[in-house]
Amino acid sequence: MSDQIILTGIQGFGYHGLFEHERQDGQDFFVDLSLNVDLSAAAQSDLIDDTVNYAEITDLVVAEITSEPVNLIEKLAGRIAERILRDHVKVSQVTVTVHKPQAPVAAQLKDIAVQVSRKR
Repeated sequence: MSDQIILTGIQGFGYHGLFEHERQDGQDFFVDLSLNVDLSAAAQSDLIDDTVNYAEITDLVVAEITSEPVNLIEKLAGRIAERILRDHVKVSQVTVTVHKPQAPVAAQLKDIAVQVSRKR
């Protein structure tokens, strides 16, 4: 199956990071998702019950970004992936990319991101 739902740039303000100033001041995080879902039934029926509600997925991601802080964005990405698979049984595989564009590094850069993939 090659059907996918793709969501990009889900934004949330969180307090993730190793350093005290990251935990105190917080920063913006952005998440991209690729959800493998069999969309054949939804393509025929035109019913939301035959697919995955991406509004619910978006809310889930924002809730994870804004909830309990973690040291590493690797942990945040894994937590998001596991929750999507747990809460949305129609998703057979998920790829989560967490962007941390204001990561505290010495060099100037556009973005730092991690990507994890999980499947049933």
